[in-house]
Amino acid sequence: MNKQEAKKRIEKLRELINYHRYLYHVLDKQEISEQALDSLKKELFDLEQEYPDLITSNSPTQRIGGKPLDVFQKTEHKQMMYSLTDAFSREDMENWETRNNKLLTEEEKNNIEYYCEPKLDGLAIELTYINGILEIGSTRGDGKIGENVTQNIKTIESIPLNIKTNIKEIIVRGEAVIKKNDFIKINKQREKDGLPVYANPRNLAAGSIRQLDSSITAERKLTADVYSLISDLGQKTHSEEHKILENLGFKTNNKYNKLCKNLDEVFSFYEYWGKHREKLPFEIDGLVISINDNRIFKKLGVVGKTPRASIALKFPLKQTTTIVEDIKVQVGRTGAMTPVAILKPVDINGVTVTRATLHNEKEIERLGLKIGDTVVVGRAGDVIPEVSKVFPELRTGKEKNFKMPEKCPSCETRLIKPGNEVVWRCPNSKCFSRKLRQFQYFVSRGAFNIDGLGPKIVERFIEEGLVSDPSDLFNLKEGDILPLERFADKSAQKIVASIQSKKQIPFYKYIYALGIRNVGQKTSRDLTNIFKKTEDFKKAKFEDFEKIEGIGPKVAESIVEWFSDKENLVFLNKLEKAGVEYFSEKKTSNRLKGKSFVITGTMEKMSREEAKEKIVSLGGEVSSAVSSNTDYLVLGENPGSKFDKAQKLGVKILNEKEFLKIIQ
Repeated sequence: MNKQEAKKRIEKLRELINYHRYLYHVLDKQEISEQALDSLKKELFDLEQEYPDLITSNSPTQRIGGKPLDVFQKTEHKQMMYSLTDAFSREDMENWETRNNKLLTEEEKNNIEYYCEPKLDGLAIELTYINGILEIGSTRGDGKIGENVTQNIKTIESIPLNIKTNIKEIIVRGEAVIKKNDFIKINKQREKDGLPVYANPRNLAAGSIRQLDSSITAERKLTADVYSLISDLGQKTHSEEHKILENLGFKTNNKYNKLCKNLDEVFSFYEYWGKHREKLPFEIDGLVISINDNRIFKKLGVVGKTPRASIALKFPLKQTTTIVEDIKVQVGRTGAMTPVAILKPVDINGVTVTRATLHNEKEIERLGLKIGDTVVVGRAGDVIPEVSKVFPELRTGKEKNFKMPEKCPSCETRLIKPGNEVVWRCPNSKCFSRKLRQFQYFVSRGAFNIDGLGPKIVERFIEEGLVSDPSDLFNLKEGDILPLERFADKSAQKIVASIQSKKQIPFYKYIYALGIRNVGQKTSRDLTNIFKKTEDFKKAKFEDFEKIEGIGPKVAESIVEWFSDKENLVFLNKLEKAGVEYFSEKKTSNRLKGKSFVITGTMEKMSREEAKEKIVSLGGEVSSAVSSNTDYLVLGENPGSKFDKAQKLGVKILNEKEFLKIIQ
């Protein structure tokens, strides 16, 4: 991007960020996630660092928060309430350290320590005590002038109304937050009352502090963490400030904080809280990293309206913004054509993402997406990344419309769109791409779960003519694989042993592995509770399937169609001849009967698949989505959006240890 292009991009980013910051900070409304907004701000910051002469005083990187609301009396801060620059990676932190070191002596650089504390996701507040009495409680506002919300602040039990001191004026700053448990209780009550639930604790905290009726604020049971001492009480370091604040009677989070000697220690601490933040009673979205020495902190000064010596190190984003560089079409196992966005590489939740599903042609129309657009892309848990929003405001005029191809990109067969479907399909059952996807589905974790058979190996086997359908895998011998380039004795042995070890499989997994359209894992379980062998499926009629709870006409039609196809019946016969056997799982008890579970994140002691099987064997049900009917959410590491939804709905949340106790 040249300077002229950067200038235009900067101008559009500023306008877009200002719009969403006004919604978020002034009106307490959201059209995009905080993470998407953070991503836009980060892009703007990076462009301004690259072209510093393009920085203007009205840039969003130079302002603090939203302007004060008109309904509250205004109050001026004696010292500016700054906001922090965001960092999302080791590279960002190293760049921050390098920028600071340029302004320091060798001795100062050698003596730097970093004070690290969890970054609370609430509303920044300032408290002013005159002769030990709380006189003013205010919000940050625009950094210079905030809203006087003293009456509401006084309803927060963790904030002392008076402190023991001989000093005439003491000013401190902190964050008003709502604990997770209290947030759940409030949403449960709202659900009972038929009211919409709140989106997140941060919005609720902000709205509660800005209530004109302080009795409503009191009902919300806010708490506050105080983390900054503005008045000079002789403190020489930031860590000393925290001790002084604690001695004055303020609630601090000192037990969660740490003094680190270097960035290696900072990142060890960061990784710890990244894995364990769910244990905290409140929401955090990262860490605040500050140079501990107050003299050095002051020397480094301020750039724009941000202190150089402090930075917010955010956790990996579940949503971010990037550019759609192209749209390609992917062929699925049933012939479905799925448009896929080719993205400018971006980090989401700790994983570099270069592709995102666009589902179908209608979804592209709904989003109004063009090739070259800036978009919000998200990834939760193991879910495939997807585009959720387009920013037409950032277009340059070079963007292009997407047109669905008329022929299959793999076999060049003309595409069809049956009936009222929105999906275009390749009707050629011999299509190479369809065949490859079918193999991948067959060996996947939810089906035969054959280790060591990645897409490249399967593709090679198909190209070399070793296999024509998945049943051929079970007839492979080491001698078939060894002649292939790059396959040594051990790797050939491992692959054959891995395949042979999966010849016995639960019946529901067997049905799932067949790849019947519209039949997922839950439907496979429901079907195999009624039908005990494949012969039962062949004899059954449309009505027999449709009367099973949860199976509608579309699914029933897919099953009948699959078992009526001669090629599919030959495939079943080949599986049988290859020695593949299925068995019905026996329930070990009905201890979890009537209980519905959802699993999110990565578990240490067992795979999610094993956890699902255990729940079902005890009579419970496993669902893929959280709803008001969910009894338990089982929480692994790096959970996705299901955790947020469970909190909103008040679903009981189990960590892995608690879950293991239930199923033992």
